[in-house]
Amino acid sequence: QVQLVESGGGLVQPGGSLRLSCVGSGIIFGNHLMSWYRQAPENQRELVATITSSGTTNYADSVKDRFTISRDNAKNTVYLRMDSLKPEDTAVYYCNVYRWPTAYWGQGTQVTVSS
Repeated sequence: QVQLVESGGGLVQPGGSLRLSCVGSGIIFGNHLMSWYRQAPENQRELVATITSSGTTNYADSVKDRFTISRDNAKNTVYLRMDSLKPEDTAVYYCNVYRWPTAYWGQGTQVTVSS
């Protein structure tokens, strides 16, 4: 059974930083594309960043140059480093992995950016 557990969210002031972690079990992260999504209240879930098994990264325009996705395959963990946070980054952040034919999600971690 695949399980993803996110952690690291919290309340931070504008301009601050957080690092989110996603630990997986029941699946070998190193074999898969890993993604972070986020969902703000009354908004659709949106893709934030992806990292391939070989380490190629891609980012939404809204977070480019502020967020960094990385992975530690030995720990079966994917990270999202978030710098220069803005109030509009407030959302629940979800880790995602797709292993055909199923997309797996964690329970999410709340990030609130507010003074």
